[in-house]
Amino acid sequence: MIPTESEIANQSLLAWDNWLNTAPGLYVLNWEQAQFNRAVDDAFGFDALQIGFPQVGCLNENRISNRWLMQLPSQPKVDLSSNYGVHTICQGSIYDLPFAAESMDLIALPHVLEFTANPHEALREVHRVLRPEGRIVISGFNPMSLWGMRQYYGKLFNRPFLPKEGQFISHLRIKDWLRLLNYAIDRGKFGCYSLPIQNHRTMTTPSLLDKVGDRWWPFLGSVFMLSAIKRTPRMKLVGKISSRRPSLSQTLAPVTQSKTTQQTNSTND
Repeated sequence: MIPTESEIANQSLLAWDNWLNTAPGLYVLNWEQAQFNRAVDDAFGFDALQIGFPQVGCLNENRISNRWLMQLPSQPKVDLSSNYGVHTICQGSIYDLPFAAESMDLIALPHVLEFTANPHEALREVHRVLRPEGRIVISGFNPMSLWGMRQYYGKLFNRPFLPKEGQFISHLRIKDWLRLLNYAIDRGKFGCYSLPIQNHRTMTTPSLLDKVGDRWWPFLGSVFMLSAIKRTPRMKLVGKISSRRPSLSQTLAPVTQSKTTQQTNSTND
């Protein structure tokens, strides 16, 4: 029996939750929490939205008055008693967000695009909801990294290092998608340079590889984060309109009229 898209989503999200409880998962959570805190600290407006994966409190350090957390349909419900940095929790589909067009000033997508069947369509739906000059913050795994290579070869032997259901997208492709939607990338960050091993001590203590990698090979970080601003085309003034009416040039007489006038004058003579 072929599993449905909903069943596949349930399996992928369950695998993701289980992976976050491992040493590499906690290592990624700590790094992303710090990056989201910096990315949303200076975002202002009236409404902010985090989509999926409440394990990362993307809006904890944000000062927008109305902060939402939208869970995906296959995720278990959470209550407001936990510290998610939000005021309202709802559920909805990433392809049909339950919000009006251009109603959000800030949207956070922690690992959402890589666990959806059609990430480009999901990004277009997020674009619909975001206000002009609003900010979108996206995090994901970098396939061009040590973890990405470990995941690729691990799938060949059915021993993946990361959740196997995830379709990891490079930051360059996401940048292209954002530019097509007329976004301006204002900041980006790579992190998590430790070796892809299940070692709790290595993952929970600062590693020399993190310091060296952040300085000498930043694009090989295992996790990336992008922040972009939604731009909208505006009218451009080309000059001041003169209040004086332009003077009309003297109208020239047609050639036929000139010949007729000459014949009349010769007859009168």
